Amino acid sequence: NSGLGRAAAAELLRMRARVIMGCRDRARAERAAREIRAEVGERADGAGELVVRELDLASLRSVRAFCQRVLQEESRLDVLINNAGIFQCPYMKTEDGFEMQFGVNHLGHFLLTNLLLGLLKNSAPSRIVVVSSKLYKYGEINFEDLNSEISYNKSFCYSRSKLANILFARELARRLEGTGVTVNSLHPGIVRTNLGRHVNIPLLAKPLFNLVSWAFFKTPLEGAQTSIYLASSPDVEGVSGKYFGDCKEEELLPKAMDDLVARKLWDISEVMVGLLK
Repeated sequence: NSGLGRAAAAELLRMRARVIMGCRDRARAERAAREIRAEVGERADGAGELVVRELDLASLRSVRAFCQRVLQEESRLDVLINNAGIFQCPYMKTEDGFEMQFGVNHLGHFLLTNLLLGLLKNSAPSRIVVVSSKLYKYGEINFEDLNSEISYNKSFCYSRSKLANILFARELARRLEGTGVTVNSLHPGIVRTNLGRHVNIPLLAKPLFNLVSWAFFKTPLEGAQTSIYLASSPDVEGVSGKYFGDCKEEELLPKAMDDLVARKLWDISEVMVGLLK
């Protein structure tokens, strides 16, 4: 209901899509939906629809309830955009006891995607879009301390969660070969959103930071362009397992292409979210 997700929802509605906004805060989501409908304009022919559903990626219970409702109510699902994110927060845990950034940015989306896979396959050709970040470059997958019980560095843990996003997207693409479901990841660039709400900027530096952000950061709409492109463009039909920036394919560092690490992360994630005992 804010930032990249709101911008993508508005553009997809403009393309006459039926958009389900999965949001943690129902009231804020409804307010955003009203604003988007006013901006885009309701169509007389009924094409294009915006639906708000409650979804808290810090709660596996909430993810399961959301997916159950989608599976009951929707006959098809053409695109899933995994967009939610939490950035450099103090050490916190999700409802299920996971470190917050890893829990929301990776595990919440991992369960969400897996529970909706059947519907995506039945709706093929369909697409899964995973929003990562260039900051994946500073992350490492440490299997000895995935939950940051031993040490916690908020920057490193964000980068780790974003590296996990890419590894997940690549492993999922491998598993979905031949199904007609494609999976691609992307980095949106540096965008002016409220994602950085946990970052402490000294009071005296705030005016300068605001000036710099207005001059050099992307607007949410500019930042959402690659998500929208991967969700809707005929140019990427059948393209899967790739990483994009500014609507173009980009090279990944070797650590983001390590298939063994990707498979091990998948197996452990399945256990963590309760898909496997």
